[in-house]
Amino acid sequence: MQPQQPTGPEPASAPVNPSERIDAIDALRGLALFGVFAIHVTMQFRVSIFEQFLPPATTASALDRALLTFLMAAIEMKAFAVFSLLFGVGLAMQFERLAPNPRRAMLLVRRMAVLLTIGLIHLFLIWNGDILTEYSLAGFLVLPLLWGPRWLLATGAALFLALYVAMPLLPPVISWPTTGWLKDHVTEARQIYGAGGLSEILAFQIREVPAMLSLHVWVFPRTVALFLFGMFVWRTDIIRRPAAHGSLLIAIAFVGIVLGGALTLAALGRGWFSLERLAGLLLAIGYAAAAFAALNTPTGSRLLGWAAPLGRMAFTNYLTQSIIFGWIFFGYGLGLFGRVGVVAALAIGVGVYVAQVMLSAQWLRHYRFGPVEWLWRSLMYGKAQRLRRG
Repeated sequence: MQPQQPTGPEPASAPVNPSERIDAIDALRGLALFGVFAIHVTMQFRVSIFEQFLPPATTASALDRALLTFLMAAIEMKAFAVFSLLFGVGLAMQFERLAPNPRRAMLLVRRMAVLLTIGLIHLFLIWNGDILTEYSLAGFLVLPLLWGPRWLLATGAALFLALYVAMPLLPPVISWPTTGWLKDHVTEARQIYGAGGLSEILAFQIREVPAMLSLHVWVFPRTVALFLFGMFVWRTDIIRRPAAHGSLLIAIAFVGIVLGGALTLAALGRGWFSLERLAGLLLAIGYAAAAFAALNTPTGSRLLGWAAPLGRMAFTNYLTQSIIFGWIFFGYGLGLFGRVGVVAALAIGVGVYVAQVMLSAQWLRHYRFGPVEWLWRSLMYGKAQRLRRG
């Protein structure tokens, strides 16, 4: 996919011109968004997110059980990991672009503050499966390291990754709900999410937030580590000059997918949580390297370039997904919560994803950013950004 020709230079105090974007990064983000959709629709909107920590339902069909096993082994957490890595890359790109601006530090802090505000609105008023709040807090944590050398980013990433892998072996930082609480909560969730009104569901979601916090604590070190790793990768020049690093990308993809897949199969069903975490990280990095290498070939760009508009509007599409899936599955809408299987839910998710692919491409023919991306940039820079093309 060839980048569009610039229409003119923009000052460093303005958002990146669409003509200067790296299409392969946008496409990779769009592909990762499919994995996020798949997990959200099958494991967090179809049923309670806490249902996965209980024995699987015996009433599920063999196809549903097989698909769920595949999603948990090959997709769950890996798509989110790729998203986290790309968020770190984006932070490093923004930091570099703002280098001539004396307000660089303030703008980056404001960027995270706006993200935190939107995340909290999403968390408490739309859907409590929000990831934006965690991203903003992790972003605040890593921002000072952007001024550090490359070795510091690599060291920080390695330390936080080690902590993430070792956490199942360490004393718990926060207590995990008991099995009894999980059973009672899942039963209540089926009733409220499936048949409750909007106010009842919002109240229940708010009551769920403390329990959701324990899930975020378990993955927060990984988020920080992948932010730092993404910042490090940007500084290695692999992304800016992929043609010069094609063999390295293929080697990383091969090792990550083969070794990560083998470790995933070895740990499957055995309760080896540290090994599962390591395997998931290797798979995510392997997926990212393979997709990025493919996207930087003419054939790969033609086959996968359709995901770039979706990735450029990932913020808008992520929030829209919450609204659409909430209406489809919760009681204030169609009320399909707990009433459809994994296959049917995934089919719904694929339909929404395809619609967003087409709508994103159509929107970006006329506008420079997605609606939420425009709002984020405007609030960050303190002035309304030009939205229309031309």
